[in-house]
Amino acid sequence: MPSISIKGKSMPESPIRKLVPYAENAKKKGIEVFHLNIGQPDIKTPDCALKAIKNNTIEVLSYSRSEGSEEYRQKIADYYSKKNINVTANDIIVTTGGSEALLFALGSITDPGDEIIIPEPFYANYNGFSTASGVNIVPVISKIEDNFALPPIEAFEKLISPKTKAILICNPGNPTGYLYSKEEIQKLAAIVKKHDIFLIADEVYREFVYDNAQHQSVLSDFGLENNAIIIDSVSKRYSMCGARIGCLVSKNKDVIATALKFAQARLSPPTFAQIASEAALETPQSYFDEVIVEYKDRRDTLINELAKIEGVKVAVPKGAFYCVAELPVDNADTFAQWMLEDFSLDNKTVMVAPAAGFYSTKGFGTNQVRIAYVLKKEDLIKSVEILKAAIKKYNTI
Repeated sequence: MPSISIKGKSMPESPIRKLVPYAENAKKKGIEVFHLNIGQPDIKTPDCALKAIKNNTIEVLSYSRSEGSEEYRQKIADYYSKKNINVTANDIIVTTGGSEALLFALGSITDPGDEIIIPEPFYANYNGFSTASGVNIVPVISKIEDNFALPPIEAFEKLISPKTKAILICNPGNPTGYLYSKEEIQKLAAIVKKHDIFLIADEVYREFVYDNAQHQSVLSDFGLENNAIIIDSVSKRYSMCGARIGCLVSKNKDVIATALKFAQARLSPPTFAQIASEAALETPQSYFDEVIVEYKDRRDTLINELAKIEGVKVAVPKGAFYCVAELPVDNADTFAQWMLEDFSLDNKTVMVAPAAGFYSTKGFGTNQVRIAYVLKKEDLIKSVEILKAAIKKYNTI
């Protein structure tokens, strides 16, 4: 029988999606499942984006340019200028989701066997993207006890080798919700310039920042014109996960020219989704103001409810819509699957994402879960009630 590649065997499962069959089986048994496992907002997609599709009169759904339409890229540049990110349309490659943007970035700056340093826990698919690109992740540990703050810069220095090509951060963070301060970005800027490597920043949650904090983009006044690469997406910002439109942004002309070759190889990003995404840029600030208030309220509700469960430790997020909670269970993977297969309260159960998959260091995060607070408050309260009952029962088995 033909054999599967070593790369294929090494490709990790998604901790966010691997338990879906168990959730579907629970639903078939009539059990309501509260999905806290995935960052799928329940916030309504802006009307302007939906109307751009409904009212469109295209007769031939043709290819777009490989780098994305010029009109859309110019409007993205205009959006960034309002965020103190001064780029042009030529500094932007439109991609099929932020995932493709990161794959293009890795393909443009790394060779097989090269290394990227990532503070962990990190977005689980970074493991998959790195495996697909033949890149080795070198983790630097951030801890729940420190609210997942940036580790000391000395920790990064110790890990840099001749094979190091980049430091990758997610800001605000997925899965932690951690928001990097200006001082932390300055420290990272100094180290990447010192070692002549790249700083890749996944900034897809830029709009979701709480407690009067400010988001710091790596392309805002840090002198990283040659070193910085931004990964971005419309998925979370406009509640348009299904559009699969993202972008790669860099003022480094070599990076853009190289990423464009990858973009040409896959032809072009989807035309209709670009139309919707271009229209979404007309979304008024009032939309985000309301969404931020809603998410902050949900965050506070979730954190307050989790604090009522004995033995639970939780980091308080400053952005995005996730938190990592440490549970008093022996194994979060086993526990999460058990909740879907064998537990319900009032015919309801909860689906969470086991956090071990958000680490590359074996044995880390085994009793942690990522919780996405993308449900309305009453559902979050009920979910934590179910979680509390589940923990109690699980620990008696």
